[in-house]
Amino acid sequence: MRSSVDRTAGKVMSMREAVAAFVHDGDTVSLEGFTHLIPTAAGHEIIRQGRRELTVVRITADIVVDQMLAAGCVTRLVSSFVGNSSAGSLGELRRRIEHADPEPLAFEEYSHYGMVCRYLAGAQRLPFHPLRSYAGSDLPSVTPGIRKVTSPYPAADGSAEQIYVVPPVNPDVTFIHAQRADRRGNTQIWGLTGVQAEAVCAAEKAVVVVEELVADEVVRADPNRTLVPAHAVDAVVVCPRGAHPSFAQGYYDRDNAFYRSWSAISKDPVRLRKWLEEWVYGTADHAAYVAKLGEEFWAGLAVGEALSEPVNYGRRL
Repeated sequence: MRSSVDRTAGKVMSMREAVAAFVHDGDTVSLEGFTHLIPTAAGHEIIRQGRRELTVVRITADIVVDQMLAAGCVTRLVSSFVGNSSAGSLGELRRRIEHADPEPLAFEEYSHYGMVCRYLAGAQRLPFHPLRSYAGSDLPSVTPGIRKVTSPYPAADGSAEQIYVVPPVNPDVTFIHAQRADRRGNTQIWGLTGVQAEAVCAAEKAVVVVEELVADEVVRADPNRTLVPAHAVDAVVVCPRGAHPSFAQGYYDRDNAFYRSWSAISKDPVRLRKWLEEWVYGTADHAAYVAKLGEEFWAGLAVGEALSEPVNYGRRL
């Protein structure tokens, strides 16, 4: 069934075309994917195309953000967590925040749930989203966007309640990575789903990067796995292994060795820039990056089957 897919129809374009069309200097760009399905290849193409003065919005700012910082793409970061995903630090980000080296980075910090609420407010075009979880936190003192309002409804004791709120985020463009989509952009994700759907709906434009393009019938056969509908998607990019070094559930495993190595690479600015020269600027696109790693490497990240049993949706007789 997959072999019959027409890759020239619908919204399918190359990563180079998608970045050229939807990312402009000064834009606010969301890159979402939680633990797996991180849109690394999208970040690399933004680096290759030399975009500048971007605001990057990412709940868990990790290696791809560190690389974009080192490449000079980012002047502002909006996030709730920064780090090398349990394997160490982000050297470039630390230099920028702690020492303004080579220049300062504007950093707007929220909690994980605060970022989720910002995407929810953005997706629903609300002026703010309420939450209780900042009580006792220092974050409101360092993040002006976290404010308090008086609830229009009385508390249980009849008093007027003050509650924290966060503003919406509406990126100029959101990039997400996913397992598969059809040519129109109906996108299916399984495993950890993160806030990809909310980030897409909050954005003015949305690009879905997928491991594979599938026929319409594949999507129709399992509609509940469609987290992002076609009407919210502006472009579909087919980019196998585009989440590396993170993983794509059911396609390849996490490259733990790379995560462990990144702290040492990023700690040294010269070594970091040499890495970018070899692995990003020195590769024409993500396919070249994948080929440079080699099939033996990818065999080491192969995963076995853990099939989900089909369900009977039923039909009229």
